[in-house]
Amino acid sequence: MNNKVTFITGSAKRIGAFTARYLHNLGSNIVVHCNHSRLEAETLCKDLNLIRPKSARLVQGDLSDLSVIERVGQQAIDAFGQIDVLINNASSFYPTPIGTITGEDWHSLVGSNMQGPLFLSQYCQPELAKNNGCIINMVDIHAAKPLKQHTLYCMAKSALVTMTQSLALELAPSIRVNGVAPGAILWPEQNMSDKDKNEILKHIPAQRLGQVEDIAHAISYLISATYVSGQILAVDGGRSISSQTKG
Repeated sequence: MNNKVTFITGSAKRIGAFTARYLHNLGSNIVVHCNHSRLEAETLCKDLNLIRPKSARLVQGDLSDLSVIERVGQQAIDAFGQIDVLINNASSFYPTPIGTITGEDWHSLVGSNMQGPLFLSQYCQPELAKNNGCIINMVDIHAAKPLKQHTLYCMAKSALVTMTQSLALELAPSIRVNGVAPGAILWPEQNMSDKDKNEILKHIPAQRLGQVEDIAHAISYLISATYVSGQILAVDGGRSISSQTKG
């Protein structure tokens, strides 16, 4: 990863932030992105720059807003003068039971999980092609096995899977495009009962929650795997092949 630049959307917190730290440790410069979590993003950049001066830059913007994407994409390119890896990680996640779905929900869930990755990939495509770069999309095992009361989220992630495979064909051979489908890695920021958590764990063959390191390892592999494209790598302890995927 030395002399490489990785742009990670939604990287102020959680999996995105850990992945930024992990890839930075491997030698990559990092473009950190946030929408609302400015303080966390600034702290992350400060930490990375203390480890290696001038190795992290910050861009901010709502990627569900089409009018913002070109600005964010250009700022990311300008941060170090190149992008080698684009990780579309930014995502909204919350339930939308039928009968309650609004246009705002559509804007947030479809905008962040499908529309944003598509248009940002399109904008960054010329830069990535120059560097024989790669795109990694964060999808979800529920793109294939929908989660009850999360119709919009699952629709958007399913579309992201199709986009990953389609762009892998269209952008080859100069850009590889793959996806990572996490299972239960971190509990949602919304409160969950112990009963609901135990119900999820019961249907994971590994019988445990995954760790953020598991996702970072998978991403690192896909960055270095020069003959892998158009693939969705499930990192879920076997949950996606279990007979049930509740929760």
